[in-house]
Amino acid sequence: MSARIPGLRTLALLLAGLAMFGPFSIDTIFPAFPAMGADLGADKLAMQQTISVYLVAYALMSLVHGPLSDLLGRRRVILSGLVVFALASTGCALATDMPTLLAFRGLQGLSAGVGLIVGRAVIRDVLHGDDAQRLMSQVSMIFGAAPAIAPIIGGWLLGWGRWPLIFWFLVGFTVLLWLATWRWLPETLPPQARLAPSPRRLLRDYAWIALNPRFQRLAAAGAFNFGALFLYIASAPAFVLDLMRLDERSFGWFFIPMISGMMVGAYVSGRTAGRVRGARLVEIGFACSTVALLGNIAYSALAAQPALPWAVLPMVANAFGIALVFPIVTLAILDMYPRQRGSASSLQAFTGLVLNAVLAGVVSPLVSHDPVLLAVPAAAFVLLGWGFWCWEARRGGTPPPGQAPAAELEPTGQL
Repeated sequence: MSARIPGLRTLALLLAGLAMFGPFSIDTIFPAFPAMGADLGADKLAMQQTISVYLVAYALMSLVHGPLSDLLGRRRVILSGLVVFALASTGCALATDMPTLLAFRGLQGLSAGVGLIVGRAVIRDVLHGDDAQRLMSQVSMIFGAAPAIAPIIGGWLLGWGRWPLIFWFLVGFTVLLWLATWRWLPETLPPQARLAPSPRRLLRDYAWIALNPRFQRLAAAGAFNFGALFLYIASAPAFVLDLMRLDERSFGWFFIPMISGMMVGAYVSGRTAGRVRGARLVEIGFACSTVALLGNIAYSALAAQPALPWAVLPMVANAFGIALVFPIVTLAILDMYPRQRGSASSLQAFTGLVLNAVLAGVVSPLVSHDPVLLAVPAAAFVLLGWGFWCWEARRGGTPPPGQAPAAELEPTGQL
């Protein structure tokens, strides 16, 4: 590879930043929901659609980002996606009615996944085995700060001006990311390793990956596990403002502890890479999340009103468990398809995003008014994820990152 790869710390910071602008576009606007709804004549259900429209577009385009990077290279796709996201954020800032805002939120979603999805492929382009797990964990640890600080930034910006200021902040953040990517991210997929452009080949590859039972088990384990936490993230406006009865500047009381748990889990995952078996870390992660969310059901049923700190402590343990599970599951999927890592990353992301879109647009509006109704499906999702992981383990187990079974390492996308 002719391009020089930057230091691992620089690469981790850059990839984490690229992954951040997706969560930023969701969480920074939470404190502005009441003000946006008042200005645009939208009720709470309509405001919730600003999240679901974004996620549906994100999910659909996630099927394209990875294969494009397999064809054109990682760097070019990331830079192009950042340009589109900056333009979409500008459109959101200038929107004066709900249909216009939703249209540009959809355009944000079409471009927001490029950093996260292609970034995962970059990690496996440059590192293998335990080193890849360590870098993935470092990226997760830094990236984990985004959902914690985003609503705080949104609340501060709302205190300084009107809600469009939040979208102008996203424009500025994206421009800085574009400059950093242009300066420090080399091309990690050389021309000789790229796939030839062929729609038929792409569809064949997708079918080959999506119909693989092992991919389905691993993707479902990761998606349902994170879905438990995302249900609370999508329900944050109702949980913080209505159930805990805090104000618009108090989202940090919910997000900071939760994301601290994720960052600690990512740190533990990185430090234990090569020392503790990946399968063992996943088991510990699912156990932590299960105990936390079953305790959350009990607390929600007994407490007259959710209150700090007990209402958020289960989210801390759940986030810790997710951070232990995520790197192992993701690297296992990427290692199955060394010639189609972008496509594999896209399909994994699509699986989680479709579930998250349903959670934000359908489940959250139905359950977010009641703490028990919110707690029960979250616990059910963790148990579902653990069930898929146990199914995978019984079918032969998941090898350590970088050591995929030889049968999976096919150079073509043939079924």
